[in-house]
Amino acid sequence: MTVRSRRIRRRTLVAGLVAVAILVGVSAVAVDAFEVREKLTNLERKIELLVDPPPDRAIAAAVRVTPEPDDVGDVEEATPEPTVASSLDTGETPPPDPTATPRPQKVKVDVNLLKKPDKWFITQLDKESCAVAGTQMVIALHGKGSLNESFQKQIESRIDDWESRRDSLNGGWGPAAMVNALEAYGVRGYEVRAYDTRGLALRDAAKAISKYHAPVILLAWRGAHTWIMTGYRADADPLVFKGAKVSGAYILDPWYPRVSSIWGASDPPGGYQNAAEMRRNYLPWKRPEGHYADRDGLFIAVVPTQRLDR
Repeated sequence: MTVRSRRIRRRTLVAGLVAVAILVGVSAVAVDAFEVREKLTNLERKIELLVDPPPDRAIAAAVRVTPEPDDVGDVEEATPEPTVASSLDTGETPPPDPTATPRPQKVKVDVNLLKKPDKWFITQLDKESCAVAGTQMVIALHGKGSLNESFQKQIESRIDDWESRRDSLNGGWGPAAMVNALEAYGVRGYEVRAYDTRGLALRDAAKAISKYHAPVILLAWRGAHTWIMTGYRADADPLVFKGAKVSGAYILDPWYPRVSSIWGASDPPGGYQNAAEMRRNYLPWKRPEGHYADRDGLFIAVVPTQRLDR
């Protein structure tokens, strides 16, 4: 049976079970319409997981990134080697003493991979496909795919190839599935990373962007949403100064132009999220469906380890 036919059969069965639940629920109690809709959505998902639970595939654990020492003394001036006394022939002069290499200046930086972010943006086709649209944008930025609805639907239809209960207890898309999808379309070298602090996560993401000229995927909204980070502002070059502080990030948000009842309006492609917005949106992983040993309470990102290929 093909993936598509299996998914259609599963959804048909789930829809039938939900219809029965609706009839039972309506006959039992009259409640607010919004509450009914929310409860039915949750019920449908629970039934779907019972009918066809996600496979328990092995996935790579999130790479835990530890803090580096402060940038004080990160880039030391080279210490001149002492002149070694030696015998000189008549008329020879001693070599000049070596001079110290000057320390790089600590200046603010403003980095963005994209001059025209609109060109590299596509919105998610439905409220649950932010990971699909985010993955699609990264694939396109690497020159491995297009930014149209049919390609997004194609990526979404292949989730059965990549999903794992260890990646998402609810099934479907988690950060490991994004890595697998990227690799399937020829974008290699991304890995899931976990950080104790937001500052460390943003600095590591900034370093990767500058070093590899490739975007980073941030798991925003406590792991419920996908942001594509294409640039940043910092008080120093993070490749030179280990303690550079990143004050904000340039983001492609697949939720745009929607408005979330919890998180508010999304910003247009390439919008700059300052420190306050990062504190509001980029939060430690915490999912209601259960425990994730290598993610809970940590900031999660999917980070490149190879240069952008296009």
